[in-house]
This record gives sequence, structure tokens and C-alpha cells, in this order.
Amino acid sequence: MNIEDARLYCLSKQNASEDFPFDETTLVFRVENKIFACVDLMNTKWFCVKCDPERAIELRDAYSAITPAWHWNKKYWNQLDIEALPDAVVCELIDHSFDEVIKKMPKRVRLLYGK
Repeated sequence: MNIEDARLYCLSKQNASEDFPFDETTLVFRVENKIFACVDLMNTKWFCVKCDPERAIELRDAYSAITPAWHWNKKYWNQLDIEALPDAVVCELIDHSFDEVIKKMPKRVRLLYGK
């Protein structure tokens, strides 16, 4: 998958937005103002997504293209080599990240997302 396809997939999520809160090259994707994905536009093959801690370890063991995310809490964030992983895996992990962020929101917000 290339960065533009990953970007468009993130933006296809309900109420997703993008911005540059840290600097002019670190693009983040948000839902309800909470980050669910991030990419450095200077190195677009690495895409960071949030993950359930136990699943994060399993994924890192199963795929050499998934590592702890640099500059993020390595317990909850994985770094994906989106050029090396199958597109279906990248999309599934973006979906999982989005869901991880939504599940920590108040019930009234979760209901808006069918959670």
C-alpha cells in the first residue's frame, strides 16, 4: 500500500480528520480529536497505529514489518511498514486503531459509532 491509499483509507473512517499538530511533516489522523494514526511525510513507508497491548505483541511476533512505534508509547502503538504488508492487513490495523480510540470514549460517543 502507498501513503496516499493509507491516507484516503484513514479519512474514509467516520468523522476522521487530519492535521499537523507537531510539525510540518508529521501528519496525524483523528476521530473526535483523538489520534488513531500517524505518518511522517519524510519517511512515508512507516505508518503508526494504536493497538491493544496483547495484540500488539502478537502482531510484532507474526510480522517483521510491524515494530514498536518510534516516539510513541510502545505498549499501545505499532509502526507498520505499509509497503511490505498486504493491503488487507494495513486496512484491518487502521480499523483496529480507530476502534481502540472509540472504545475509550464516553458511552454517548461510542453509540454514535455503533460501539
